[in-house]
Amino acid sequence: MTIAATFCATLVDEWVRAGVTDAFVAPGSRSTPLALALAREPRLRIHVFHDERSASFAALGHGLATGTPAVVTCTSGTAAAHLHAAVIEASLSSVPLLVCTTDRPPELQGVGAPQTVDQTKLFGDVVRHYEAPGVAVDEMTGAWRSIASRLVAEARGASGQPGPVHMNLGFRDPLVGDPDDLPPGRPGGAPWHVDARGPLYGSECSQGEITEVWNRIRGLEGAIVAGAGTTEPSAVLTLGQKLGWPVLADHRSGCRAEGRSIVHADSLLRVEAFTEANPVDVILRFGRPLAGKALSQWLTASNPDLIVASEPGRWDDPERLAALTVTEEGLARGLVSHIPSDYTPSDSGRRWLHADVTAQQIVAELIDGAGPGKPLEGVTEIGVARHVVSTMKPGGALVVASSMPVRDVEWFAPNRRNIRVLANRGANGIDGLIATAVGVALTGASTTLLIGDVAFLHDSPALVALARRRIDLTIVVIDNDGGGIFSFLPQADQVDTDTFEKLFGTPHGTDLVALCSAHGIPAINWSPGDDTPGEVGVRVLVARTDRAENVRVHDKVNAAIAKGLAG
Repeated sequence: MTIAATFCATLVDEWVRAGVTDAFVAPGSRSTPLALALAREPRLRIHVFHDERSASFAALGHGLATGTPAVVTCTSGTAAAHLHAAVIEASLSSVPLLVCTTDRPPELQGVGAPQTVDQTKLFGDVVRHYEAPGVAVDEMTGAWRSIASRLVAEARGASGQPGPVHMNLGFRDPLVGDPDDLPPGRPGGAPWHVDARGPLYGSECSQGEITEVWNRIRGLEGAIVAGAGTTEPSAVLTLGQKLGWPVLADHRSGCRAEGRSIVHADSLLRVEAFTEANPVDVILRFGRPLAGKALSQWLTASNPDLIVASEPGRWDDPERLAALTVTEEGLARGLVSHIPSDYTPSDSGRRWLHADVTAQQIVAELIDGAGPGKPLEGVTEIGVARHVVSTMKPGGALVVASSMPVRDVEWFAPNRRNIRVLANRGANGIDGLIATAVGVALTGASTTLLIGDVAFLHDSPALVALARRRIDLTIVVIDNDGGGIFSFLPQADQVDTDTFEKLFGTPHGTDLVALCSAHGIPAINWSPGDDTPGEVGVRVLVARTDRAENVRVHDKVNAAIAKGLAG
């Protein structure tokens, strides 16, 4: 019997009582007491990853998909530093995550002991809560359950917003041991602490806020913008209909609906004649900002009365234009009930929807070949995004990488209210995207990842042993041999070609199909409409495109939409 084993078994028992179902473990020695406790708990699902970054992003994916924190643990030293990127993303995206780093005991700190770094508050203020209970001692047994239970509560948002929490655990030898009797828990398997306030306590929009917003929007021309974090999608769509305003929504908002939201907002906002003919007095924004720059530029140029509805504790105003910030939860529902039955809606929503139908027809003709005109030749990145979204299984989860994939899905993909679209848009990085999708798939969801080649290579360690996982995961890689998004930026025109390719294009020359084959993962070069290997399991589809041609395709589509709107 060892006290470290008893301590760790108590932590794990309390986490399970609090609703934790999954643990993500990176192998190592110093983490042995906790790893053994996790493995011995039959109520937990254990997922082992060969490197710490993959483990942490997979745990992030689990939290992103379920809203429930998973445990991620690793050994001491630089291993803990590899968790930092996922911790940052979890913090900025308000994803619950329970991070447990393990450490050498105090007597081995600062004396040159191997695999020892200062792990005290390693992640700084990024985490919602930090615990350093020290080496387990008998005198602390009465606090163990409270420590474990509070960690879960804080990860779920007990002090404000959900997010990552960090516990740094010091262990002495012997690292292998069996637990003694655990300190008693609450009767009936209840968690030690129950936070009845909920994940965002006090988050319901007040009547005063609803009245203030209503007084600012009634009788005016406006638009609704909805992004990730929108809590009441149906109410937002109903609000748009009753006001007669267009709803500009990305897939992550849950507000994409045929005939009720605008699919090609980015393309429409690039047409100056259209925006001038459809001015707005006020914009009501729910959730997080969208990815497209055209929307941000439109906001800055039109300078409307911007009302931002968001979660408590967040400040989502990148343009610095918000005239009023209110609580998101309950606002749309409250405004709908405020609108009189004889209220005359604006006609702007109808005009936007008419323009959107025109844009949809043009995109379908040019990209899908659905029309009398000649479609653009070859595999297009817009076409890949449209095909992926339109052919996904109902109830599936789509994980979209940052850079161009998230934009092409937002700008051009059709409405699909029967799938979930997820993305790591807190820090907008390309870190750990394969691992994030693996974490989503490990929840049992049929999962598709749409990713670029650089992001795919950036997370290639997540391919290790991926073929052995019993999950349904399709990875669609857009391979344009480099950083495609940079071809849309001023650098592409203002820097000479050789320098641009060296610093921004960054061609890699990697055979992605061969890379996957080395890991035993079925992979093929693919284009939309081709067969795919296997009905379920892990598979990789590589769509080869050209970076310069991709820019031309986007320009042609947007130019055709502008011409179509001009009549």
